[in-house]
Amino acid sequence: MTIKFNDMKVRNKILFLFICGVTTVFSSCKEDIVGPLENNTNKPGQVSGVTVENGPGNATISYKLPNDKDLLYVKAVYNLANGQEMEVKSSYYNNSLLVEGFGDMNTHDVKIYSVSRSEIASDPIVVKVKPLENPIWGVYRSLKVIPDFSGLNFKASNASKTDIVIEVLKYQNGKYVGNPKDNLYTSAQDIDNSLRGITDTTAQKFAVTVRDRWLNYSDTLYTTLKPLYETILSKSFYRAVNLPTDVGQQYSGTSLSKMWDGDIINWPNISLTSTGTVGPQWVTFDMGQSAILSRIVIWNYPEYLNSGRMYYYGGNLKKFEVWGSDNPAADGSYTNWKLLGSFDSKKPSGSAYGVQTAEDYTFANNGISYTFPAGGNQKVRYIRIKSINNWQGTTFMSIAELQCYGDPR
Repeated sequence: MTIKFNDMKVRNKILFLFICGVTTVFSSCKEDIVGPLENNTNKPGQVSGVTVENGPGNATISYKLPNDKDLLYVKAVYNLANGQEMEVKSSYYNNSLLVEGFGDMNTHDVKIYSVSRSEIASDPIVVKVKPLENPIWGVYRSLKVIPDFSGLNFKASNASKTDIVIEVLKYQNGKYVGNPKDNLYTSAQDIDNSLRGITDTTAQKFAVTVRDRWLNYSDTLYTTLKPLYETILSKSFYRAVNLPTDVGQQYSGTSLSKMWDGDIINWPNISLTSTGTVGPQWVTFDMGQSAILSRIVIWNYPEYLNSGRMYYYGGNLKKFEVWGSDNPAADGSYTNWKLLGSFDSKKPSGSAYGVQTAEDYTFANNGISYTFPAGGNQKVRYIRIKSINNWQGTTFMSIAELQCYGDPR
């Protein structure tokens, strides 16, 4: 059917609707303009009643907000010693802000501005802060560097649990050279970290310094050390041993041999011992060769929880012992066994049970290294892991994987 538009009024109405439609299309394509929430050019009032509480490398500035309904936030502007300009903002719901990153204990000027919804800043109020000593210096003064197996060990106290970096430089071709992969990152209160992978056991020169995330540096510690020899003890020789006093597995799908199958995370490729055993319990295995042990690396089994995979939970080892023997008694007693090390597993963050930070996860996922005291000279072939307490407060143990290191020469 053909429709003819003979009526001029009808044609004009159609043309009008078409033009409106085109206008609507083009209007909807107009670019959004991002700008202030409002357009008020008046300066907001200044903050008042300013007080300062100086802290380690920082300062908390408290204030009273101006009685200005257009206020959006308060900001602080200041410079660090390296010339970097810093800006910190705090919403109108708060009455304080934290300025940080100071590497010295000098007096610094901080400008405080009130800012309106139109992004108009008030005149500044200049506040003087005098930070306390930056935490890197306490870490530096307490820092002890000693030879470790295939590397160096670093012990220090970090009372404020500040994020710090221990940078290690090696003396090469007449100068000290750093490599980012040798840096140790931690916020642990009691630092006990090792740098591994140094296979040269001759005397070597090292330079060690401590810095924070704002690139404030401590002094440099120079030392000459001889890393201790160690090698990986092949898991292809490991064999499960079942002595009379050893504890059994909780489920038939798990087994002692799953601790060296190469799988660090999947169920049921773990060793999960009896949850019904009261008091300390232990398991025994044969390394297949005698060696002076330097350390054992244990991968906890990450339990499935609503928040994700949790390493410091359930039957994962908390307090435990590692024993060694070259001729264990057939009755399962501790005759002919030597205590190699007693350990108390700790999360780097020091957080409560059931809480796990990103640093905690990475630390456990890489395997937790437990080092035996250097200088031992007794070779052992059989290893016994004795659980005193797990993370939930009982004694069963869930171990996903382990690896022994030492000197079999």
